[in-house]
Amino acid sequence: MLGSTAFFALMVITIRLASESLHTFEIAFFRSFFGMLAALPLLLKHGPGLLRTQQMPRYIVRCVLGTLSMFCGFWAIGHLPLAQAVSLSYSTPLFVTIAAVLWLGEQVRVRRWSAVILGFIGVLVIVRPGTTEFSAASLVAVSAAIISGIVAIQIKQLAYTEPADRIVILTTILWVPLSLLPALWVWEWPHGIVWLWVVLAGVLGTGGHMLWTRALKLGEVSALIPISFMQLPIVVVFGYFLFGEALDRWTLLGAAIIFSANGYIAHREASLARRAASTAPTSAAKPGN
Repeated sequence: MLGSTAFFALMVITIRLASESLHTFEIAFFRSFFGMLAALPLLLKHGPGLLRTQQMPRYIVRCVLGTLSMFCGFWAIGHLPLAQAVSLSYSTPLFVTIAAVLWLGEQVRVRRWSAVILGFIGVLVIVRPGTTEFSAASLVAVSAAIISGIVAIQIKQLAYTEPADRIVILTTILWVPLSLLPALWVWEWPHGIVWLWVVLAGVLGTGGHMLWTRALKLGEVSALIPISFMQLPIVVVFGYFLFGEALDRWTLLGAAIIFSANGYIAHREASLARRAASTAPTSAAKPGN
């Protein structure tokens, strides 16, 4: 998980560097294209049968939404202070909880709803609507988190019947044409070192996703989520030295609040999963949330 976190943090930096020369649509395309190339060894490992699925409509919907989330997230990285863009992306688990209730019919009780409300307070602390520091660009970052929450639920549904490597390879393949179409409207070939940034964005993004998937197989979510927040200090350090960005105290406070809310939600979900696993052989009753 620490390796995954470092990969994603460095991907954010390369996206920001590329955004100084390229449009968001192009960066998203190159991230998708080179990410697909980085994922192709999965086909060598499993063979072409990995591409066969009965769930293609779900993959298409998942990838369309994922592309929209990528556009919003990448645009926010290019137009907001990096620490703020990353901190707002941490709100995704809050929207996952809400989507799980609306989409999957999961039961969420008072303690987890309280954590969700606390998390949204953290989002408001960062965004600061109604103040002179408010930026409409922050709403784009929140939109990316909302869409990512919906995508996470779709991945959860796919994971019931689909192996993780199939989800990775089909997602990366479908992202390429979906991101290419908008990119053609603003197309401009990268020059010089910009090629390095877009290649790294793709490789780091796919590598981070693979490490993240592996981490979730090896450890409990409640123990891994805190590690993922190491992305913020990594981004803050690079943001300071490369772009002269100082960490805003309100962003730090809001990120800490969101972190606490996400930590509790992850801990609660892990506890419920263990309880369900321990009672499954003897009881069909659903555990309370």
